[in-house]
Amino acid sequence: MIKMRREQDSLGERAVPEEAYYGIQTVRAMENFPVSGRHERPELVRAYALVKKAAALVNMEIGYLDTVRGNAIVQAADEIPSGTFADQFPVDLFQAGAGTSFNMNVNEVIANRALEILGRERGAYGYLSPNDHVNRSQSSNDTFPTASHIAILNEADRLNTVLLNLAHALERKGDEFSSLPKSGRTHLMDALPVRLGDEFRAYGTAIRRAAERIQQRSDDLREVAIGGTATGTGANTPLHYREKMVGKLSALTSRDLHPARDSMETLQSRAPMAAFSGALRELAGELIRIANDLRLMASGPTAGFSEIMLPPVQPGSSIMPGKFNPVMAECLDMICFQIVGYDTTVALASQAGQFDLNVMTPVMTANILESVALLNNYLPVFQSRCIDGILADAERMRTGAELNPSLVTLLTPGTGYLMAAELAKEAMEKRQSIRDLVVEKGMMSEQEADTLFDLHAASDNRYRNQSNRDESSDTSKVGGEER
Repeated sequence: MIKMRREQDSLGERAVPEEAYYGIQTVRAMENFPVSGRHERPELVRAYALVKKAAALVNMEIGYLDTVRGNAIVQAADEIPSGTFADQFPVDLFQAGAGTSFNMNVNEVIANRALEILGRERGAYGYLSPNDHVNRSQSSNDTFPTASHIAILNEADRLNTVLLNLAHALERKGDEFSSLPKSGRTHLMDALPVRLGDEFRAYGTAIRRAAERIQQRSDDLREVAIGGTATGTGANTPLHYREKMVGKLSALTSRDLHPARDSMETLQSRAPMAAFSGALRELAGELIRIANDLRLMASGPTAGFSEIMLPPVQPGSSIMPGKFNPVMAECLDMICFQIVGYDTTVALASQAGQFDLNVMTPVMTANILESVALLNNYLPVFQSRCIDGILADAERMRTGAELNPSLVTLLTPGTGYLMAAELAKEAMEKRQSIRDLVVEKGMMSEQEADTLFDLHAASDNRYRNQSNRDESSDTSKVGGEER
């Protein structure tokens, strides 16, 4: 038999497991919301404990909370990040609007642990109350978004490092493959040659750009709602509480946090969180594109492109021996599809705010933190077990590039577009390279054709063009000469 204690709130009494640190309002939430079996992420739990610690410290400094209770609350809040009380936060992530259930869950755990520290029984709320002491000067409406911002900022820092590492890994492959020409492809059809290394360097650039956008959106989250309490008016807070809370949280998090420019707007609008989620969706789009390029380039080995070989990390079929699939890229695709879905939920929740509060913050926070966790968990594995081990089939790419009819484009300055198109058509019919065709027709000598159709030179044109653009934009030069 589980021993129970009786607790009372404004609705009446409930039995609570005697050993539980949570209390009656958490029990009610468990009864009301047996939805997914998924609880708030530990990142949010840690951030929420930090907010409670800061509030206790500021309330003591202002003289709004006695030091005996206040120090016990601080000690209890300090113990939560270790994970000792991880099983004491059972509230489902689909819960009461504004996160009231989870806020009270945190308040109760801290209150009961603080009571224990002070040598009192759990549930002795007449001495130290979840509402009157742990939640003093606060509301679910300002603590939940504040803790959410802090949790997201913490995980965004880790994601930034992960993304920069991935970008660097792609750029290393770019350097490794820098001398390997291949057919370019536009509309999935052959286009002018490029170098495999350039494609990989471009992938790295795309990831760096996505990381920059995420960082920009992270900066918006440094503005926090704390001190607004219920409707942004700051009701039930002592003088200078908001400024002191932001300063205390900045010190505890080692971040330059800012008080809300407009406390009412900060409770009404979740636009900064939605924008951050949107940046994650943009990253997911780039990752899907890159993963699918890798899958196509690795397709084969006989009937596909087979330009690169992805590391064979596991057997690809339960029935076809010797088959290997691009499983790491496939997993990345599925993760990114999920992130796009999470962002759709965040977008809908963001516009669902009404009047003086957006009550949908819990699902927004849960989806954003889940998205970041998926990326932080998987991208390093994708990098080490896929990107780092990619090999290239130089001969296959060279052969394809030599037969690429788009090389006829290099003739158009002399022949014009229409004649070049006829040559391309003839080359495809004969399955002959453009180089061999123009030599056969006497349009060029072999040496001239070798020079014009040199694959390395053809794929290097973008660098010459870039150099020309750089020189033309240099205001210190006129007509190619220095002033």
